[in-house]
Amino acid sequence: MLYPVNEITETIGGKSLIENPDALIRTILTDSRKLMDVDQGLFFALPGRRDAHTFMSEAFKAGVRNFVISNHKLDRTVFKSANFYVVEDTLKALQDLVAHHRLKFSYPVIGITGSNGKTIVKEWLYQLLAPESNIVRSPKSFNSQIGVPLSVWEMNEENDLGIFEAGVSKTGEMENLAQVIRPTIGILTNIGEAHNDGFENINEKIEEKLKLFEGVDTFIYSPKYLEGYEGELPGKNHFSWGYRDTGDLEVFDDELLEDKFQFLRARYKGNEIQAVIPFTDFASVENGIICWATMLALGYEPEELDKRLEKLLPVNMRLELKTGTNNCSIIDDSYSLDLSSLAIALDFLKQQNQHLRRTLVLSDIPGTKSDRTEVYEKVSRLLENKNVNRLIGVGTQISKYKFPVETIFYETTDALLQNIQSLKLFNETILLKGGRTFEFERISKILTQKVHETVLEINLTAIEHNLNYYKSNLNQGIKLMAIVKAFSYGSGSFEIANLLEFNKVDYLAVAYADEGVSLRQAGTTLPIMVMSPDVLAFDSIINNKLEPEIFSFRIFDEFTDVLNRKNLEHYPIHLKLDTGMHRLGFMESEIDKLLTLLKDNKTVKVQSIFSHLVASDEPEHEEFTKQQIDQFDRISKSISEILGYSVIRHLSNTSGISRHPDAQFDMVRLGIGLYGIDNAYRERSPLQTVTALKTSISQIKVIPPGDTVGYSRTGKLPQGGTIATVKVGYADGYSRALGNGVGKMLIGGKEVSTIGKICMDMCMLDITGLEINEGEEVIVFNDQIRVEDIARSIGTIPYEILTGISQRVKRVYYYE
Repeated sequence: MLYPVNEITETIGGKSLIENPDALIRTILTDSRKLMDVDQGLFFALPGRRDAHTFMSEAFKAGVRNFVISNHKLDRTVFKSANFYVVEDTLKALQDLVAHHRLKFSYPVIGITGSNGKTIVKEWLYQLLAPESNIVRSPKSFNSQIGVPLSVWEMNEENDLGIFEAGVSKTGEMENLAQVIRPTIGILTNIGEAHNDGFENINEKIEEKLKLFEGVDTFIYSPKYLEGYEGELPGKNHFSWGYRDTGDLEVFDDELLEDKFQFLRARYKGNEIQAVIPFTDFASVENGIICWATMLALGYEPEELDKRLEKLLPVNMRLELKTGTNNCSIIDDSYSLDLSSLAIALDFLKQQNQHLRRTLVLSDIPGTKSDRTEVYEKVSRLLENKNVNRLIGVGTQISKYKFPVETIFYETTDALLQNIQSLKLFNETILLKGGRTFEFERISKILTQKVHETVLEINLTAIEHNLNYYKSNLNQGIKLMAIVKAFSYGSGSFEIANLLEFNKVDYLAVAYADEGVSLRQAGTTLPIMVMSPDVLAFDSIINNKLEPEIFSFRIFDEFTDVLNRKNLEHYPIHLKLDTGMHRLGFMESEIDKLLTLLKDNKTVKVQSIFSHLVASDEPEHEEFTKQQIDQFDRISKSISEILGYSVIRHLSNTSGISRHPDAQFDMVRLGIGLYGIDNAYRERSPLQTVTALKTSISQIKVIPPGDTVGYSRTGKLPQGGTIATVKVGYADGYSRALGNGVGKMLIGGKEVSTIGKICMDMCMLDITGLEINEGEEVIVFNDQIRVEDIARSIGTIPYEILTGISQRVKRVYYYE
């Protein structure tokens, strides 16, 4: 839908400064890094960790000419021909505009909230209702104050049903979302522990969530989750469900079938009905019951629901980045497809700098109308805005339309697979985005490198969360250097650098020049500091525009000699001071000599001066840390004064950011905190776990009493028992010190111990008394078996565990 200037003005209020009164708006933009349809886009400068007004120039350069701002003092002269809507609160203006948009549609809308299960219930209802309905729904987990309006804005006249989820973390948030969604059917999934800190008590939490459902035609809930709530239930009609409890849908019995299905028996309207849920864990079964109850409340027959519920598919909310064959990178998002999720996936594709060429493999987009012209016009705009070079289309529908990139089409996935060699997929990043029926996972299997079965999963969403957490602790204007040495603490190279560059960190740091060269070859453009430069690598450093750390007179002399031979001037360097670590750096007694060398020196330019805190995470060394801070402040100031130009000063590492806000200076260095580990947080950490090491069971054996397990016969089972051999050993980075019961792993949620010594490529686990099968997944570490605990059990540090994971272990990167 197209909105004229006057309608925007009337809806969001404030003051309008209009240069182009004929402008029409159809796309909402909130992120200068994720722009599309700029000619008809409206950019909202939203509040956040960084003032979005500072990124408006980027949006303007990209072609955006319509802005909603709250900065009354903004210099508009640099934004010639742009329209401005000046309001007090840009987030409220966004919500008001989308609430106005919502009122244009009279078809049913399902609103979902609760502590857990919102996204699963939404996606399963989509699967169940898709045969009859053209559904618009929240992409992924877009349920925040910004995510909800972005989702509801996608409503259009082609749809006949909306499904949106809403999440709140404190009081006062749901009322705004309720005005945007205006559901006609409300679903409360459950009430749990999530976000308890934002509410005084459970009643306040329930009351806040129920605000979404005021005025709905039907409210669907379980009385179990509203026990003790004394307020009035919302909605004109109520439909309750109970799992071994009373309700309009009363599930009174369940039975496990083939270890894969849950057979449910229930009473409904005085009759006994049944359904099979193709999942067995409690959360999935309960989410299935919620969907069952919703479909019954919508008037579906129990017999039809029995057929549909049994066909529910797992909801994969992960977009995965994998190493492909022929030096390709594969982005696997092949399990669902709609325009919103396509836009998200294309944003991730655009982030990838390791290859110059980007290819999208796209299937027909599901829909109920035969004429899909408008849908594929949107796809065309996305391809143009997201820098896609080639489109490989699969299906009978997509080939009917023209796109502004190189194209090739196949009617079926089988046809593509038969011709895959002729596509010549080399040295490119490939995004797989297809509807479930097209089975694009088969394409992923062909294009992905076949490697060791043990995998290290890296959660890019968690890295982003941790980065933003530390950013929120920084004073205004403080820069951030991200440490990506040692293969980003074992987590990857360009994969992590791309994410950090996208999130606008100011600097990267590596240990050795070859790490920096690899990043440059992968397209990284951020400035990169080399922390341990070698004389033999100086040419590589200069050729790849890397910036060396200068920590001694020898390194200074040899590097400046190379610069002089190349007739280079003002080359950026970083001076390392030794304030107590006594590893690398200039001592205070050497500073006068250093200043003599630097004064009037035109060969180099000091980009930054820094030092390293010795014990920033340890309260017992607080006094020494203060001495370091004072010493660094004094020495770095004296150097800056002699140089006569502005120099970045930085001292704080990960724990320094957390514990010493007075040590931020001009920049901080964030290392292992990015990956979810910070010794400053001994108890409840605000960080998210980034890595999970997973393997599988090769063989299960029953061991007779008295027999031993493994080398040197150290694994003893006096009473006999059952062992599982799993595919991880010390060559993968699983330390030999974790043998003989020291190491713990998870199988099916149950903790088991190692038995015997750790072998090179495998180890054995004691699974006596557990029902476990060969081929099952084994968790070596994650957010339950924590890296910190593993390190503590063998007397080392988390750094050693993470960086020790060998390169033969496949890395899989994913967004949630």
